[in-house]
Amino acid sequence: MTERRWLDDLESRAWLGFVFTRDLIAAAVGRDSLRASNLTYVEYTVLARLADAPDHRRSFAELAAVLEWSQSRLSHQITRMEKRGLVARESIPDDARRTAAVLTGKGSDVLTTAEPAYVDSVRRHMIDVLDRDQLTALADIYDTLLTHHRRPAQTGTPTLDRHSDQLSERRDEPRLRDRDDRAG
Repeated sequence: MTERRWLDDLESRAWLGFVFTRDLIAAAVGRDSLRASNLTYVEYTVLARLADAPDHRRSFAELAAVLEWSQSRLSHQITRMEKRGLVARESIPDDARRTAAVLTGKGSDVLTTAEPAYVDSVRRHMIDVLDRDQLTALADIYDTLLTHHRRPAQTGTPTLDRHSDQLSERRDEPRLRDRDDRAG
């Protein structure tokens, strides 16, 4: 039997720091988003991923992969957002069994209204709290972790099997950069 490797103080501090700060920051940004635009953090993320796609549409499979969600979770979320008029479902012409989520005009307007408050909140709760060296170190750490969890499992240890090109796509959270920066 293999001896259990418990977390030492540094390892425990790193793990709990990640868990607690992720939850605290996401909750704070979510509260700010709701207050500013009546849009949840999750709704904002879905709308931003659709806005970043060609023709503001993605197949459910593609959107689920980009969000790193199950298709079931995505379907339930899209249903809720459809009721608010933020997104619509459309059949994919070449394959009637597949469906796409499409950003509506109302969804685009709500997202445009929400963007400044969202970016301000992310800055206030995370970005501006850290100096550039800390941000660089944190970004490098997350790149390493994302690369590890998105590679196909080779050792029998379960990992997320994600397309490697999504790492660069996910590095910049959607809609955090100025629209002019993304045009070129």
